[in-house]
Amino acid sequence: MLHATMPPIRGLHHVTVVSADPRGTIEFHAGMLGLRLAKRTVNFDDPSMYHLYFGDVEGTPGSLITFFPMPWAARGRQGTGQVATVGFSVLPSAIGFWIERLIRFGVPFTGPATRRLGAGAEKVLSFRDRDGLMLEIVGHARAEARRTWHETPGIDRDHAIRGLHGVTLWMEHTAPTDHVLKNVLGFREASGDETTQRYETGEGGPGTIVDVRNVGGFLKGAEGTGTVHHVAFSVTDDGTQLTLRDVVRQAGLRPTPVLDRKYFRSVYFREPGGVLCEIATVPPGFTVDESPEQLGDHLRLPAQYEPLRPEIEAALPPLEWSAPPSADTSAFGERNDSGDDPQP
Repeated sequence: MLHATMPPIRGLHHVTVVSADPRGTIEFHAGMLGLRLAKRTVNFDDPSMYHLYFGDVEGTPGSLITFFPMPWAARGRQGTGQVATVGFSVLPSAIGFWIERLIRFGVPFTGPATRRLGAGAEKVLSFRDRDGLMLEIVGHARAEARRTWHETPGIDRDHAIRGLHGVTLWMEHTAPTDHVLKNVLGFREASGDETTQRYETGEGGPGTIVDVRNVGGFLKGAEGTGTVHHVAFSVTDDGTQLTLRDVVRQAGLRPTPVLDRKYFRSVYFREPGGVLCEIATVPPGFTVDESPEQLGDHLRLPAQYEPLRPEIEAALPPLEWSAPPSADTSAFGERNDSGDDPQP
């Protein structure tokens, strides 16, 4: 059980996704969604692939969606035991702008729908990226309190994405996952409906939300392109991380040792429903190896791979791209091999 005096998890740190083409990933998430490519590095466990981080202008924890591009990987399938949906936070007044932008760039969507989970109503646009990842743009009044975003041509501060809103987990049986969120990780229940229970942590609201949806009888998820690899939760420092790791261990969830990811330190474990979770520290951040102005401009490698830089750079595909001046429906719509819509 989480000790009563222990600082809770602050909120989401990042969500990591498997994608196909690295350039296409940048074109969609930086070009269409207007996120900043805040760090380009490699998968620290497999330097044959990139690890690309997108977020706000500072690469702030809680704003980050990251990608392992794997051109050789099979298409995944959303289903039970996964983070099925990733939501982005915007001001409620920005929803009309995003409807127009999705139409202009040929991205099919549904909504806006009104969702009432937690405090206040949300306006939700649902769509997919090029690999079929299920995404939402969520207008919520408390997005106003989020003070960092990335302005890019065509997307100003009033319309820009202001970090992650939340994630939705699909579960065959929700009780074991609910128990871990509340009694191990320290989340608290907000309101729910007939299928979904909302959990929040920290100050609550956008960036702190995990929704657990009961989709019993639906297909089990299959990892591959267009699916979430893991979700990371944010803690303030190493001491809090070690304390929480011990709580996770005592709960029988077999956490990894602390792993140095250069920009943060990580502990991984898999919750009973099947979702791979990470506890990630806020420090030291992305400016340990490049200035705020240069974030994402060059390939950064951890120290153990620097001697292999020529071989690594030769094996990785080039990432040159330019932001689109106008719509190009062939570039931004979901690929034709999407298959059936997995919404239960």
